[in-house]
Amino acid sequence: MERELLLLGLLRGQEMHGYQLNDFIDCHYGALVNLKKPTAYRLLNKMADRGWVTYREEREANRPPRRVHKITPQGETAFQELLRESLGNYKQAVFPGNIALLFLHTLPDKEALSLLRMRRTAVEHALQTMQAHDVHIEGASFVILHQIRHLETELDWLDEVTAHLEMGKQRHSHGA
Repeated sequence: MERELLLLGLLRGQEMHGYQLNDFIDCHYGALVNLKKPTAYRLLNKMADRGWVTYREEREANRPPRRVHKITPQGETAFQELLRESLGNYKQAVFPGNIALLFLHTLPDKEALSLLRMRRTAVEHALQTMQAHDVHIEGASFVILHQIRHLETELDWLDEVTAHLEMGKQRHSHGA
């Protein structure tokens, strides 16, 4: 329901058509949220079916008609419920790459270390991007700070795993 919360929250600020919503998300929250355009349109239709949003069709010049969405009182109630539910609950994060880590031991140490270093470089890049993110929208700074903390922790963890593998490698070379 996080994505519905996002769409309803944005529609609280102003009426928007689907392209505007997607463009706004891409421009302002692209590094923070993963919401594909087809998913956004599907969710807007579901929310309209639930009575959370209404829409009117609007046409400009020779362009195809577009739906301009507006939050309803039921949508505002849903927004408030979703907001409280999301803030008050915790769901454990499942990190991409966890499955591969289960089988890290099946690779030669040298290759495993090389791959983990590549991963570290990618995490460093993501951290730099997050740290450089310009925040003008209220609340986004908390999300960015949350992402930064996760990325910093990921770097620390990668350093620990790499050090562990390097120590194992040194033990193998001393015993040879």
